[in-house]
Amino acid sequence: MKYIKIRELKEKIYFTTNEIAEYLGIKKESARVLCSRYSKKGLIIRLKRDLYILREKWETLSIEEYFNIANIFQVPSYISLMTGLYYHQITTQVQRRFYESISLKRSICFSIEQTEFHYYKINRKFYFGFFKKDKIFIAEKEKAFVDILYLTSLGKYKFDVSSVDLRKLKKNKIEKILKIYPEKTNKIFIKIWKS
Repeated sequence: MKYIKIRELKEKIYFTTNEIAEYLGIKKESARVLCSRYSKKGLIIRLKRDLYILREKWETLSIEEYFNIANIFQVPSYISLMTGLYYHQITTQVQRRFYESISLKRSICFSIEQTEFHYYKINRKFYFGFFKKDKIFIAEKEKAFVDILYLTSLGKYKFDVSSVDLRKLKKNKIEKILKIYPEKTNKIFIKIWKS
């Protein structure tokens, strides 16, 4: 059975039909049909067009591997908001199977196997303040917090400020980032920091 051979790809997080075709020595069209069939049987999960993951791999993914998948659903994007703060250990709010990112394309949510990937579109001039670590783009802790402030000021995001450990954030770095943001974003910051 070809599935047994495909299972040998479990070292990869995800794979394409081209990779399956090459690995099994079959035509791309045959690989596409095979992936569609295995997806319907529940053996593999379709992440998006021409991108799949073994079900057994999906069920054992680390948080960093989920971040990697989040980065590929929307390109460009970076992990941020409460997910970013959780990564940096700034919040006690655990978000199980819920990942948030900042994007340039659109605001959208992808739901796969009871796991949600949320994307919030922002203006290009605010698309900065992130780094790459092991193929993952993720916001610096202060920028993740500023992204929260900005979206909150637009009425597009709600968060529990009491779950954020403000002592772990550098106030002067936040203020430096906020210089290019609208006044209402700055007002939310001042209100939160004083409380």
